[in-house]
Amino acid sequence: MKIRTEKEVAEISWFAPICNGDDRFLTAHDDQYKSNWSNASNIVLNADKHGFKNVLCPSSYQVGQDTWTFASALAPLTKQISLLPAIRCGEVYPPMLGRAIATLDHILNGKLTLNIISSNQPGETLDSMDRYQRSREVIQIIKQGWTQDFIQHKGAWYNIKLENTKPLKAYQQNGGPLLYFGGYSPPAVDLCAEHCDVYLMWPETTSRLSELMQNMSNKASSYNRQVDFGLRIHVIVRETENEAIEASRTLMKLVDDRAGKAIRERALDAKSYGVSRQAEMREYADKEGFVEEHVWTGIGRARSGCGAALVGDPDQVLKKIQSYIKMGMRSFIFSGYPHKDECDLFAKYVLPHLPNTRLAEVQNRIPNHLPNSPLGVAKRT
Repeated sequence: MKIRTEKEVAEISWFAPICNGDDRFLTAHDDQYKSNWSNASNIVLNADKHGFKNVLCPSSYQVGQDTWTFASALAPLTKQISLLPAIRCGEVYPPMLGRAIATLDHILNGKLTLNIISSNQPGETLDSMDRYQRSREVIQIIKQGWTQDFIQHKGAWYNIKLENTKPLKAYQQNGGPLLYFGGYSPPAVDLCAEHCDVYLMWPETTSRLSELMQNMSNKASSYNRQVDFGLRIHVIVRETENEAIEASRTLMKLVDDRAGKAIRERALDAKSYGVSRQAEMREYADKEGFVEEHVWTGIGRARSGCGAALVGDPDQVLKKIQSYIKMGMRSFIFSGYPHKDECDLFAKYVLPHLPNTRLAEVQNRIPNHLPNSPLGVAKRT
């Protein structure tokens, strides 16, 4: 297996629950954890204070805040943390999207990464091939805007010719912001292998994760490329293993299975292959919900998408993460409930012992010699 970043480093990221994704007890919503600007921004700034290197800002049509507005408002308030907003390809006209991305990249002085989403828009029923072809064209167009003085593209989805324009180029050199991507179908794997930088996976058994990584590595090699690998997973860490397990039970004690089912199925990608793999993992778990040592699937009963958590004492959680790093994973996006409290615990018990590094710096995307002007155009090499 070939990975882009061979050195055993890890970009440790947290999660911004801007889509009604925070609570003390799952499915029992409390306004104290409502997805508003005050709560969500405080969680991100808390992660920034603790030294997390990045934060995922998710996207949902159904609930919560607008991702790009949230990220733009938050950007000037952060100190060292990067932002990882999710963008849904096809939602915004690509040249305008590329300009918005470049603008935020300058506001953040290069501390911007992007999570590429290829789900259907509301009311759409596109098949996998069409959705990922649209995303491919969006990526090709926005990259032109970041690097060239004109955009010219003719494809199945977009026919664009914008000559003699001078769009704002990305602050980051060597190709613009890193593109993080998750998907399991053959068209998804092909798109990531050709154009993206970090392949994000949801939690599964070690053997199944290894298969996904090998498959992606092989496909990237066919394009003469390498990608880094990442894991999006929840965490519950306490001083003792028994306390961690008890915390997982407490989190679920008010779960209403009907409400949990409704939450899982409200997302536009509820019928995706990735979601079905999370459900399949729960079927193989033991009676406590553990599918593998310290990998607990119970959390997937009451939330969509990523459906498992690392559960254990500090040494157990640390060793599990270290085992993932040895497998070749270089990016980790953690979250917990409530998000601020679990962020504090992870920062206290685990974060100081990890090789925490921003991937964009490892890959020389963020230039060190450029002025910190919010909209100064970067000189590209």
